[in-house]
Amino acid sequence: MRRSLSLRWIWQSLKALGVTGKHVLFEPRTTEGIRSAESRAPRYRASFALVHDEHGEEACIGCSLCEKICPSTVITVVPGGKVESPATGKKRGTLEDFTLDLQACIICELCVQVCPVDAIVMVREQETPGYSREDLVLTMDKLYANEHDKPRYWGSGSALMEMQDPKKEVG
Repeated sequence: MRRSLSLRWIWQSLKALGVTGKHVLFEPRTTEGIRSAESRAPRYRASFALVHDEHGEEACIGCSLCEKICPSTVITVVPGGKVESPATGKKRGTLEDFTLDLQACIICELCVQVCPVDAIVMVREQETPGYSREDLVLTMDKLYANEHDKPRYWGSGSALMEMQDPKKEVG
C-alpha cells in the first residue's frame, strides 16, 4: 500500500514536470496594461450622465419614473415644479435635485429605458476611484459633467424601448 502511494506520487510529479517543461518552450500569451475604454465592447456600460435637450435646457422633467423603477433604490429625484421654457414658451417640469448612488447600483439600465425624455443615459467609462463612499454618489453636477467628459453608451431609452416593441416586424 505504501509503495503504491509513493509510485503514484512520483508519477504525478513527473506529469507535472512534463507540463511545466512543455510550456517553458513557448512564448507567453499575456499582454501588459489595462484595456482602454475604446477597446471595450460597444454594449459596455459603466456609469451615468444627465443630458441637456436641443435647446440647451436640462432634459429631465422630474417625473421620478427612474426612481420608482430602480430595483436597488439608489436614485433620488426631487422635482422642482413647472416653469415656462424660454426656448419653447411651454410649461415643463424641472428638476431641483438628482442623486444616484453607484455603491449599490446594479447597472440594470432600467432607469434609462423608462425615461420618457431620454434625460438619463449610460456612459462607457467608469467613475474615477475614490477614497470615501461619498465619491461614488453622483450628484447633479457630476452627472452633467459626465455628459461632456465621458463617451456615451450606444443606446438611449427610446432606442432601447423601440427594440423591445413586439409590434415591430423582425426581418
